[in-house]
Amino acid sequence: MAGSNSRQPQFIASTGNQSFSNAPLIQSADTDQIVVPERKSWKNLFAYMGPGFLVSIAYIDPGNFETDLQSGAQYKYELLWIILVASCAALVIQSLAANLGVVTGKHLAEHCRAEYPRGPNFILWVLAEIAVVACDIPEVIGTAFALNMLFNIPVWIGVLLTGLSTLVLLALQQYGVRKLEIFISFLVLTIAGCFLAELGYAKPVAGEVLKGLFVPQLKGNGATGLAISLLGAMVMPHNLFLHSALVLSRRIPRSVQGIKEACRFYMIESGFALMVAFLINVSIISVSGAVCNSSNMNPEDQASCEDLDLNKASFLLRNVLGSWSSKLFGIALLASGQSSTITGTYAGQYVMQGFLDLRLKPWLRNFLTRCLAIVPSLIVAIIGGSAGAGKLIIIASMILSFELPFALIPLLKFTSSETKMGEHANSTAVSAIAWIIGSLIMGINIYYLVTSFIHFLLQSHWKLIAVVFLGIFGFVGVAIYLAAVAYLVFRPNKKATHLLALTTPDSRHMVNGSGRTSVDCLPREDIVSMQLPQRREQTEDMD
Repeated sequence: MAGSNSRQPQFIASTGNQSFSNAPLIQSADTDQIVVPERKSWKNLFAYMGPGFLVSIAYIDPGNFETDLQSGAQYKYELLWIILVASCAALVIQSLAANLGVVTGKHLAEHCRAEYPRGPNFILWVLAEIAVVACDIPEVIGTAFALNMLFNIPVWIGVLLTGLSTLVLLALQQYGVRKLEIFISFLVLTIAGCFLAELGYAKPVAGEVLKGLFVPQLKGNGATGLAISLLGAMVMPHNLFLHSALVLSRRIPRSVQGIKEACRFYMIESGFALMVAFLINVSIISVSGAVCNSSNMNPEDQASCEDLDLNKASFLLRNVLGSWSSKLFGIALLASGQSSTITGTYAGQYVMQGFLDLRLKPWLRNFLTRCLAIVPSLIVAIIGGSAGAGKLIIIASMILSFELPFALIPLLKFTSSETKMGEHANSTAVSAIAWIIGSLIMGINIYYLVTSFIHFLLQSHWKLIAVVFLGIFGFVGVAIYLAAVAYLVFRPNKKATHLLALTTPDSRHMVNGSGRTSVDCLPREDIVSMQLPQRREQTEDMD
C-alpha cells in the first residue's frame, strides 16, 4: 500500500461478501461529496452541517405534532420536562449513530448484514422496511390534513395529492446534496417560525412554561400514559439507519484526530438541529396548553380539547385565536409532512442497500414506499374520515415503538464494541449511559404496547372465548418478541470491522477473508450517488 495518509482512501466499498472492487464509483473527480479540509479549525463545523437537520425531521413529524397537542390540551405545561429529557436522550442516541458511520465507513444496515446470519438479517430487513412505511403514513395523513386546512381539500383527495411530493423530491435531487440539506433546513425553520408566531397569538405564561420544563410531575394515570407516548415518539428506528448513512456524504481526514473531530462536530451539529426541534415541540405544547385553558372558550371548543387531534386543532385555533393562527398551523404541518417524505425515502433506500446490497432507482423506491403508505391511508380516510385518519397516525406510532429495539440494540452493541469501533468504541461511562437510556426507551415502549393490548382486550365486547384466544395469541407473540430482543442483546459481535484510520503500522494492512492483504481504495461516494443519481455518469465495473 503506497501513498501518504493524506491521500489514503476513506472508506471500504464492498461489491460482494469476500472481495472488493477497485473500480471507481464516480468517474468525475468533481463530485457532490463534501470534502472536509485537513486543517484543524472550528470553521470545519460548517462542512458537517446538514445531516442533523434531515434527522431532526423525525422529531417534528405529524405524529409528534398530535402527541404534543394532546399533552398540552390535557395537562397544560406539566409534561414539558418529558420533552427536555427525551431530547437529551435523542442527542446521545443520534450521536452514536453518526459515530458508527464516521468511524467504520459503513452505516447501520450494512453492519447488520455483515454481523447477523441470513435468517435474522432478513427479519431485521423486513422490520426496518415496515418501520419506513409506518413513518410515511403520518406524513401522508399530515399533509392531507394541511391541504384541508389551507385549501379545504377533502382529506381523501389530499392523501392522493401527497403522491405528487415524489416529483418534488426528484426535482431536488438534481441540485446536489448540499442544496437538499439547505431546503430541509428551510422547512424546519419554517415550522419553527410558524409556531413562534403561534406563541405570539396564544401568549402562554412564561413562568408556567419554565416550571413545566424543569419541575417533573405526573398527575394521574392519564399523564403517565401520555408521557410514555411522548418518550416513545422521540426516537425513531428508521432515523438510526438514516443518520449513520448521511454522515458518509462527507469525506473526512482519515486520522485519529480527524475522526474524533468529525464525531465531535457531528454531535454539535446534531445538538443544534435537535435543539430547534425541541423548541418546536415546546411551542406546540405551550400553544395547545394556553388555548385549551383559555377562559373564552365555548363548550364546543372545550369538547375538542378533550380529544384533540391534528384536524380539530385547526378549527380550535381558528375559533380561539383567529383564522391566521389556523393558517400558520396548516403551513407548519405541510412543511413537516413534505420534509418527512424526503427523509423517509432516503432511510428506505439505505435500508435496502445495506441489508440486501441492492439499490433501486430513487423514483422507484419513493413510488413503492408512497404506495404502501397511501393505500391504507386512503382506505381509512374514505371509510373513517378525518377521525379515522387521525387514529391511523396513532397506530403507525405504535408500530414504530414496536420496531425500535431491532435498530437500537444493534447500534448500542456495535458502538460499544472494540471489534467494530477499535479505539473509538464508547467509553464505559458512555456505554452505561447509552444502555440505560436505550433500556428505558425500549422498556417504556414495550410497556405501552402490552398495556394497550390488555386495555383493548378488557374494553372489547367480544365473547369470552374470543378474548381468551386473542389473549393467548397476544402473549405468545410478546414472548417471541422478548426472545428476539434477548437474542440481539446477548449475541456477541463476531465480525470485525476494518478500521481505516491508518495510525499504526499494523493498521496499514487489512487482511481479507482469504488471508491476502487487500487495498481498499473507494470512498463512499455510492451514498452520494444514491441520493443524486441524475448528476452522475455510472462507470462500468472492473474485475
